[in-house]
Amino acid sequence: MDKLNGVLELGANIGLNIMSLKTLFPFADLAAVEINEKAAGEFKRNVSGVDLHLSSILEFQPDKTWDLVFTKTVLIYIDPEKLTQAYDVMHRSSSRYLLVAEYYDPNPTEIPYRGHSGKLFQRDFAGEILDRFSDLRLLDYGFAYHRDANFSQDDLTWFLLEKK
Repeated sequence: MDKLNGVLELGANIGLNIMSLKTLFPFADLAAVEINEKAAGEFKRNVSGVDLHLSSILEFQPDKTWDLVFTKTVLIYIDPEKLTQAYDVMHRSSSRYLLVAEYYDPNPTEIPYRGHSGKLFQRDFAGEILDRFSDLRLLDYGFAYHRDANFSQDDLTWFLLEKK
């Protein structure tokens, strides 16, 4: 995946991932979807030249496709009853790759979040996407570890899927 002409991030928050992608792929057509108005405002202050859509992933209606569509710790917050809508948007928006970087559990599990229930979920998101769309295949996967001294992250698993 050395050349990407277009990338869409679903759930971009303040734009940190997009800023990194601008450095790696300076000529790519970058776009983002963010539901939180305050975060979107910060995104606009941090990042220029990116098509930002202030919208829920579930309501986003793409008018084109991108080479890569990805989420990073976003699907974990979506009501499990509505996940298939998010999967459909991801699939419809991608012309080639989907990248899912989320909390993984082979069994759907609800996690208490800041003292609240029904707000955070982990599961096999990539497996569910692969089961839903027969034109996808698993290309690669990996794990980010919170104790990595160079790239500290939450513990999350990423999956790169490709349309056949």
